[in-house]
Amino acid sequence: MAVYRRNYKPYSGALTPAWSRCLVLFRYSRRNLFRSKFLTALFVVCFFYPLVCLLMIYLAHNASFLQEVGVPSDVLSIDNKFFFHFMSVQGVFAFLLTAFAGPGLISPDLANGALPLYFCRPFSRAEYVLGKSSVLAILLSQITWVPGLILFVMQASLAGPGWTWTHLWIAGSLVVSSLIWIAILSLLAMALSAWVKWRIVAGALLLGVMFFGAGFAQAINAVMRTESGHFFNVAYLMTTVWNALFQVDAEHAIPVAQAWVALLVYCAICLGLLMRKVRAYEVVR
Repeated sequence: MAVYRRNYKPYSGALTPAWSRCLVLFRYSRRNLFRSKFLTALFVVCFFYPLVCLLMIYLAHNASFLQEVGVPSDVLSIDNKFFFHFMSVQGVFAFLLTAFAGPGLISPDLANGALPLYFCRPFSRAEYVLGKSSVLAILLSQITWVPGLILFVMQASLAGPGWTWTHLWIAGSLVVSSLIWIAILSLLAMALSAWVKWRIVAGALLLGVMFFGAGFAQAINAVMRTESGHFFNVAYLMTTVWNALFQVDAEHAIPVAQAWVALLVYCAICLGLLMRKVRAYEVVR
């Protein structure tokens, strides 16, 4: 448009609220995520075990059917251990889903130098991290505490108000245990992808942190004759916290309070590493 015509008018429509701008990143990142048929299939497989648990809850309250098939009615016990095993299985699926989906959220932007294009728009670093991490947070919530609460509501409706009020704490344990696991996985996957910048290598490193971390912890315990090596095993720390939340009797090599502190320290370290790499420019020396 020629300047002398002076026909340009600024945009006078409604502006997007500042608090919802990070949802733009969430919308497009989630859309790109499900373009992969493998991730879509893996996401569907994650719902198989909740369906099995739902069937078990129904059969536990159908004594006549159990008698017909010759199964004792006390075999299916819906208690805190039932929901603990549910979280253990879904936690493994959440880890696998994060290993394949998490590194692809940030590593392409860093490898292709796209962060200046983001931050030249009204996006802060915190909004960028929040928008990207919300993809994993919502994705993992759909396979952990959301179906867990559905199972709890199903059990509560069949067992009656007496069971519900006695075991209401289980619902809180489902939410808290899921949120801390989601925070660990999301921050760890995004921090590794930010520093490595290669999607495949970042996914392999995430697998290595979990599996080789457990072996490294056992090696430290064997050589040093101590139990402090468990602090390098994120899965062991998470199991210790879950046992305490679901009140499952188990022996722990480290106190539950120290396991909580260690997990929070891991989250803080991953967040610090992530914020250090997420910036509009990078100084190379």
